[in-house]
Amino acid sequence: MKLENRIFNADCLDALTKIPDNSINVIITSPPYAQQRKKSYDSIPESEYVEWFLPITKELKRVLTDDGSFVLNIKEPASNGERSTFVLELIIEMRKQGWFWVEEYVWNKKNSFPGKWSNRFRDAWERCLHFTKNKKFKMNQDEVMVPMGKWAETRFNSLSDEDKIRHNSASKSGFGRKVENWIDRDMAYPTNVLEFATVCYNKGHSAAFPEELPEWFIKLFSDKDDLVLDPFLGSGTTAVVAKRLERNYVGIEKQKKYYKLSKAYLKMEDVENKKIKQEMAAAIKDARKTGNWDGLAAECKRISSKDNQSLDTFNK
Repeated sequence: MKLENRIFNADCLDALTKIPDNSINVIITSPPYAQQRKKSYDSIPESEYVEWFLPITKELKRVLTDDGSFVLNIKEPASNGERSTFVLELIIEMRKQGWFWVEEYVWNKKNSFPGKWSNRFRDAWERCLHFTKNKKFKMNQDEVMVPMGKWAETRFNSLSDEDKIRHNSASKSGFGRKVENWIDRDMAYPTNVLEFATVCYNKGHSAAFPEELPEWFIKLFSDKDDLVLDPFLGSGTTAVVAKRLERNYVGIEKQKKYYKLSKAYLKMEDVENKKIKQEMAAAIKDARKTGNWDGLAAECKRISSKDNQSLDTFNK
């Protein structure tokens, strides 16, 4: 069975059993949050979330390559006056499964609308938890470097003797620095805080993350032609970005409407003609309004046939 560049309309756990061992290079996903957005997808009670998710993480560990990475975008809600602990409990149980919890990246939603409650303020960030099977894994750090910033213009003007000596962390974390090494450099390595705007146009899904999020992690943890999996594909963002970055993709989406929507976005990604892209975007918008998801496939195929490329997205 062909695995690359395919989307499964199936339950996540059922579809994962069809994927061979050690075949996926990167897993990036945002599963249903506990007791959130019940109108959009199945909602799992907080008290059952860890038990529900652990069989899935067991399968994900099986299909991931030895040097692969699993990025889990998730955020625990606050209810009854306090923050839930199920994500923390999940991390502990995944470590018992043999996962390494390498890092926690923070997605800072830079366009978050202000708000407050009686005992807290509005959430403006989400967790992106990085897990691996081994301590050594593929990580292309140079692919996500950022401009040095204006602070360097003044910081490097007068170096002290201490700045010319390498200082290693007293906690033996492995972190070390020598300020002098960064003189005359234009680019620097980023922090673990990622600032991306939320998806204002929504893409037809109530919990779609921005394209920049999977793009950053795909660049960091994979190479060209590697295989990227999203087991909760939603509106298809991870697959679309993987395709754009010349990676192969596998997607799993249980709900038929989101499965159809994902295929439509992938179809649109194949098209180069701007006018045809606009026609497809209009067809997608109409399907979201009318709920005619079956008709969307035929309409996108008809529109894309005007393009000179040979497209077969809907035949997979």
